[in-house]
Amino acid sequence: MNRTYYGKLIFELSKPGRVGYSLPRCEFEGYSLSQLGAMSLRQTETVLPECDELTVVRHYTNMSNNNFGVDTGFYPLGSCTMKYNPKLNEELCQLPGFNIHPMTPAKYAQGSLKLYDEVQKTLAEIAGLSRFTLNPYAGAHGELTGLMVIRQYHISRGDTARTKIIVPDSAHGTNPASAAVCGLQIVEVKSLADGTVDVEALKPLLGPDIAGMMMTNPNTLGLFETKIPEIARLVHECGGLMYYDGANLNPMLGVCRPGDMGFDVMHINLHKTFSTPHGGGGPGSGPVGVRKGLEQFLPNPQVDKLTSKQVDKLDGEQSKKLVNSSTCQLVNYTLSCKEEALGYISFFLGNFGIIIRAYAYLLSLGKENIPLAGKLSVLNANYIKESLRSHYKLPIDTVCKHEFVFDGLREEYGGDHHDPAHVTTLDVAKRLLDYGFHAPTIYFPLLFHEALMIEPTETESKDTLDDFIAVMKRIAEEAKADPQLLKTAPHDTPVRRMDDVKAVKEPKFTFKAL
Repeated sequence: MNRTYYGKLIFELSKPGRVGYSLPRCEFEGYSLSQLGAMSLRQTETVLPECDELTVVRHYTNMSNNNFGVDTGFYPLGSCTMKYNPKLNEELCQLPGFNIHPMTPAKYAQGSLKLYDEVQKTLAEIAGLSRFTLNPYAGAHGELTGLMVIRQYHISRGDTARTKIIVPDSAHGTNPASAAVCGLQIVEVKSLADGTVDVEALKPLLGPDIAGMMMTNPNTLGLFETKIPEIARLVHECGGLMYYDGANLNPMLGVCRPGDMGFDVMHINLHKTFSTPHGGGGPGSGPVGVRKGLEQFLPNPQVDKLTSKQVDKLDGEQSKKLVNSSTCQLVNYTLSCKEEALGYISFFLGNFGIIIRAYAYLLSLGKENIPLAGKLSVLNANYIKESLRSHYKLPIDTVCKHEFVFDGLREEYGGDHHDPAHVTTLDVAKRLLDYGFHAPTIYFPLLFHEALMIEPTETESKDTLDDFIAVMKRIAEEAKADPQLLKTAPHDTPVRRMDDVKAVKEPKFTFKAL
């Protein structure tokens, strides 16, 4: 590919007089200025590129080929953002029966409402909880909604003094952010050297002002928190509730349930765990589940399945009311608004397309194979970890779940943190691009100076994992023999290494002709 040509902006390809599209006739032609209003008219000439159709098509096609995604290569951000999305899900999501206006009356949307209800019930079974709402648009939105449920629960009991939430130092950054938006004060609890929550450090933090505690299991280091039953007992004894961040639910599927561990409220990243990757900023879905006794606090509207007696009451003369004569579909589902609920936290019923994809994914796996997804993700992560520990620092040497964290290269490969010229995790990440692999998450969690978090997911083959392992080892050898090769990487991408700080502080969002 001629990268020089196709790397140009569309404005740079513009030539005066070239036409690729004919605009429709202006419907306001003939109107006077007084009729349109002076504010409705442009005061300056519109600056638009002038390109023929073929140039435009080639430009955007080649631009799209520069993007990296799970369809083109290994993306070891795993269940966080880039888990593989089966193409069958996309096909089912586009079925015309689901393409309905969101304000369609419930009696004409029975199929969609049934799907919503079955997804929430399936998630409740997987999580060991009583009920879910699928309305939140993303994981962080789900966190906020779950914390609002906790606050609403305490307020309903007149316990307004509970204004603090306990968050481990290994938590996702969205945890304290969501709590702050919810109006809660964050109380940090430290981790032990093994990466798990320090229970002894937790005890002095508990009191009548604690609304609850947020935890991720497995935690951000990919480690299973083994003391959750004790932690849940302590938090419940002080009157607080337990919140489960479901970002790392993937390895737990069908193996253990948050509700059984003692969690009262949780969110699930539907776009992570159940197959719709949201790389690029969207779309997302963050369903929130609660234990029995908290259902009434979930946001409106709620989808309810009617009992046979309720169906009978829909029409005084008919025992069953028909949606219409052509389908003879029964009215079994309705939308309701609860008085104690949070109110509306999103428009209508959330990102419905994501819910459809999740439903297809759940039905494809079935009850028998859902546990297999978690077990394979754990197997893949441990396989990579054990294969690379000879070249990269493993700060916590234990069995991981679906992800694990290295602390940069080992010292013999140029990873000495005390040497100003050491090869950094960023250097490794940039060099990976030259080999056709996207970089894993870097510099997170903040517990390690050169953190390199790898999540392979359950969908990657052993061949792909072996290729990735071989490249990671080769990069380590390159760092030892020629550190500058990594420090100037990437070398084979359309755009070379940029000044990340300058890109953030001095972004350029518009084209300016020279």
